[in-house]
Amino acid sequence: MNPSAPIILLMGPTASGKSELALALAGQLDMEIISVDSALVYRGMDIGSAKPDAAMRARVPHHLLDILDPSEPYSAARFAEDALRLIGEIRARGREPLLVGGTMLYFRALTQGLSDLPSADPELRARLEREARELGRSVLHARLAELDPVIAARLHPNDQQRVQRALEIIELSGQAASQRQGRAIPSAYRWCKLALNPPQRRELHHRIEQRFAVMMAQGLLEEVQALYRRGDLHPELPSIRAVGYRQLWEYLAGHCSLDAAVAQGIAATRQLAKRQLTWLRREPDLQWLDPGQPQLFERALAAYRAAGG
Repeated sequence: MNPSAPIILLMGPTASGKSELALALAGQLDMEIISVDSALVYRGMDIGSAKPDAAMRARVPHHLLDILDPSEPYSAARFAEDALRLIGEIRARGREPLLVGGTMLYFRALTQGLSDLPSADPELRARLEREARELGRSVLHARLAELDPVIAARLHPNDQQRVQRALEIIELSGQAASQRQGRAIPSAYRWCKLALNPPQRRELHHRIEQRFAVMMAQGLLEEVQALYRRGDLHPELPSIRAVGYRQLWEYLAGHCSLDAAVAQGIAATRQLAKRQLTWLRREPDLQWLDPGQPQLFERALAAYRAAGG
């Protein structure tokens, strides 16, 4: 183990093949995988999150899986703390960490730090959610555009969670999120940023549709039903807002047909992939890889070696 070697950050949109490449790299390079995924942290959310199965975990150690109940929140700041701790522990064992996932905010929190933002206020959040239902999401987005045009330009009006959080920050701190200074995370690590990017959107959309069909066949609806029947979970929790879960929850609540829920789940997954790619295009020092190109593993390994790995 070379303590000055860069740490691989393997990014990419959902269904682009990150897990397969990560397993190949980790197996070849004696690495342990740290998940960078906001859904994989939750217990009981296995199928819809495409969580690595027991066989995969037996081949390569995985971290930050099944660490929370779906009723609990998990933040980018907490992820950064957990990831830094795990990086140190893995290197102390003489191995290398490999961070892989599609939650881009978590990657940014680790590599660039986060703004020192105020904690959520339950009463304020409930009021904003009520206003979104009564006035419409576009009204809240228009309000944000007046108060923080930089953040509003990045967010779709239907991205209710982030629009409301941006408004919450303004009301609690009196300052727009785009104006707040970053909080550096103390780290001497170097990063080798690799990103999978299928050049044809049609191919990515096809993979997303196929994967959703496989998840349904594997029992995704039954998995969501188990969460729904608990009685203590609700659709405003980060866990239940995950794509696929949110849409099937709407079906179970009687708000749409199963066919409509599946179609909406596929559409939401496509939108997620689009947002992930948009985020990645703004990421500095990124090396793009075509997952459909021959010798993908060799190309990824060569990029890591060229970076000093």
